[in-house]
Amino acid sequence: MNQLDALRQFTTVVADTGDFKQLAQFQPQDATTNPSLILKAVQKPDYAPLLQATVARWKDRPMDEIIDRLLVRFGREILSLIPGRVSTEVDARLSFDTSATVSRAERLIELYQAEGIHIDRVLIKIAATWEGIEAARQLESQGIHTNLTLLFSFSQAVACGQAKVQLISPFVGRIYDWYKKQAGAAWDEAAMAGANDPGVRSVRRIFEHYKRFGIATEVMGASFRNVGQIVALAGCDLLTIAPELLAQLAQSEAPVARALDAQAARALDLPFVQYDEAAFRYALNEDAMATEKLAEGIRAFAADTVRLEQLIQAA
Repeated sequence: MNQLDALRQFTTVVADTGDFKQLAQFQPQDATTNPSLILKAVQKPDYAPLLQATVARWKDRPMDEIIDRLLVRFGREILSLIPGRVSTEVDARLSFDTSATVSRAERLIELYQAEGIHIDRVLIKIAATWEGIEAARQLESQGIHTNLTLLFSFSQAVACGQAKVQLISPFVGRIYDWYKKQAGAAWDEAAMAGANDPGVRSVRRIFEHYKRFGIATEVMGASFRNVGQIVALAGCDLLTIAPELLAQLAQSEAPVARALDAQAARALDLPFVQYDEAAFRYALNEDAMATEKLAEGIRAFAADTVRLEQLIQAA
């Protein structure tokens, strides 16, 4: 049994890509996209006709609507190839505007429904700012399910659990990147690998808190830099993995053992934690890594959305 098949015994495997033509070979349950992945895909010759057709059909509409229709077109194609859900992201420039995020999410769902896609097959991705989490709370109350992304801290995860969001995507690789950069020449790759990886430790803490206190929000580890991080989280509810790492897993027969255990977590002696807005903002502020990576991630996704708009204007 290869590592990918072994991982499936413990965890739902999700593909992290906008390149839907890669999906069939890995047979993921779900798939996730983001502005960077969609931008990367539409610049490939294989996807140029899809971009051109979408722009040609809706060229008289506002740019934000054309973007949403393009995202939904990709999502529809992805859903034709997988049995589960696709995650589609709200414009990162709305990350601090609750009402605008809700409106944009509602439109994305309406566009999916117009394509005959059931609401339960779509997760709306929203940055895990306080405003984004509040938007997700409102959307979940309407039956629109959400995936809270750019999640780097325990405080973000706790607030998402309180909001009863469907799923969170804690970013393993970007946490690892930050700590490695901070350590500089003192970084010991071997000592900080596997279960000791700071990104892995972050997801484990969130997973154990959720399971201990019966929080139904799904935990989906994301943003991996290497196979070791993935294997160290076997047993997590879901893991969203880039095609390059899916291929590495499929080509290896190294053993994979359960690393996270929900039943064991329920027996842990952990303090219950909750946040109001002020406490959340202070806790996030106290976490320099999470504060920096959240801001950086929003800027990067916003910049890629601007680049996507430029491609649309040129099409």
